[in-house]
Amino acid sequence: MKIALVTDAWHPQINGVVRALSETARQAQQIGHEVLVVNSLGQRTVPCPTYEEIRLTLRPYALVRRLLGDFQPDAVHIATEGPLGLAARFYCKRRRWDFTTSFHTRFPEYLAARAPVPLDLSYAFLRWFHGGAVQTLVSNQALADEIRARGITRLALWSRGVDTSLFRPLSESERRSVLDLPRPIFAYFGRVAVEKNVEDFLRLELPGSKVVIGDGPQAADLRSRYPRVHWLGMRQGEDLARHLAATDVMVFPSRTDTLGLVILEANACGVPVAAYPVVGPLATVRSGINGILDEDLGKAARAALELSREACRERAMVYDWASCTREFIANLVPARGRH
Repeated sequence: MKIALVTDAWHPQINGVVRALSETARQAQQIGHEVLVVNSLGQRTVPCPTYEEIRLTLRPYALVRRLLGDFQPDAVHIATEGPLGLAARFYCKRRRWDFTTSFHTRFPEYLAARAPVPLDLSYAFLRWFHGGAVQTLVSNQALADEIRARGITRLALWSRGVDTSLFRPLSESERRSVLDLPRPIFAYFGRVAVEKNVEDFLRLELPGSKVVIGDGPQAADLRSRYPRVHWLGMRQGEDLARHLAATDVMVFPSRTDTLGLVILEANACGVPVAAYPVVGPLATVRSGINGILDEDLGKAARAALELSREACRERAMVYDWASCTREFIANLVPARGRH
């Protein structure tokens, strides 16, 4: 099958959406599908206001028309609601092609955290955008229930995976050699931005050490205000996996993430998670097994120290990219199926 995947989120961006889409494309190619990823690489772009890592493509319709017209896909999946996603939606509607979309990010909440834009207005746009699709793919049932209440319907589940060969446990001696800090070590891992609610973690009174693995627009300000925290910066690949595996608890303070791929990556390293009992963590954390969910985040972090690292790893092993990709492909629709 020839699959066109249209996304405004792509390399060199580093986030869960890019990791999910790139791994899904790679897995689909491995099992014999031809995948065209329509993205902003090599195009004229401008930075997204307040989110400069995301590049917004100029003249996206010309790019979409040329690439999809030449490729003639059997199925079209529009992954994001940005300029490329909008252009692909318009193109498919003009050609009377069916397509699917996916809901990865609560952009209305992210936008409201930065500017006085009413949530109702942003969700009205999302209802229109996703309303044109045959179905919209979401990562978990709790998220599906939440956005259905916002009027986004015709939903299908598409779970996520984790690379358990990269994200793996370390021995006790290896852990101490990677991070030679007073134990226990509590970590935040991810983008350092207002929507991630990182400061809830930084404010906690916890024993041992606190580390932050990641970077983002809030990093410089928070680094200056919390000098006792160990700021490890952006890390990737094996280096990232080793530093994550060297920690004792991963604290996930976000209230807006739709899943939190970093939770699965921490668990794959044998690291339990402390989080609020909200949609993202509720999808993957079984409180008392691979993490602790509590409105008192400090209490959750301390309690997570008692959890079995082996149980965390076992929980992560359930989420493999091959089965997630098969689920994604099964949810696609023929571009010209109904017309």
